[in-house]
Amino acid sequence: MDFKLPVREQNSHKGTFGKVLNIAGSENYTGAAYLSSLAALRVGCGYVTLASSPKVISAVSAITPDIVYLPLSGLKVNLGNYKVVSIGCGLSVDKFMADLFKSVINELSKLDIPVVIDASGLTLLSEVKDIRFPDKLVITPHPAEAARLLKVETDEIVSKPDFYVKRLTETYNCVAVLKGHRTRVSSLDGEVYINNTGNSALAKAGSGDVLCGMITGFISQGMDIFDAAKLAVFLHGKTGEFAAQDLSEYSVLASDLINYIPKAICSIQY
Repeated sequence: MDFKLPVREQNSHKGTFGKVLNIAGSENYTGAAYLSSLAALRVGCGYVTLASSPKVISAVSAITPDIVYLPLSGLKVNLGNYKVVSIGCGLSVDKFMADLFKSVINELSKLDIPVVIDASGLTLLSEVKDIRFPDKLVITPHPAEAARLLKVETDEIVSKPDFYVKRLTETYNCVAVLKGHRTRVSSLDGEVYINNTGNSALAKAGSGDVLCGMITGFISQGMDIFDAAKLAVFLHGKTGEFAAQDLSEYSVLASDLINYIPKAICSIQY
């Protein structure tokens, strides 16, 4: 399959390539906030704001100068300022976050802003009631998360991924990214893309956070949500392949994937 990258206008500024709001991280999962934020920038997004707790903001700001920060208390005031919102990477799953998740998703459903839900956000999605889904929604479950969302056994998801990725799309009216050895991406009109890149190097904690950031980064640049998800999944697999060539499939870390995004992009750009 041929993939096209977003056009890079030379007469541009950071706003040209979109603003991402990434609601991510908790005291025990600061890395998820870092990886998902930085990956969006690496694929070309112009501006990423990380909304999180003071401890997460302090930890992430100590290791990168590239991200803007927002306390969770300022979320609802600022939602309309962004091109795409991601929520879930490394979040806690408690009553405070469940209430915040519901409030944010319902508010975003009133706005024409794409939303990407990953990781803990998918747990909250499976548990919180009375949520209005945004019109442009992407979810990115692994099989166990998909099983919770669809109220079936994980083995069922693994045995029939083509069937269940479509079920996810139908149930949540979304683009669904069902992660696995051959990740599936299902469109709203029933098309299923089966990815053929990647290797066992991607089977590390934090790899999914990188993928989430890549998807949001491409959406921020104006891509259709299905096209953005397919491109991100393909390139995410390529980062694992290129990283493994240098580091072995054993030794690749999720943070290494960030540094191989440029090489993955160059492999289809030229």
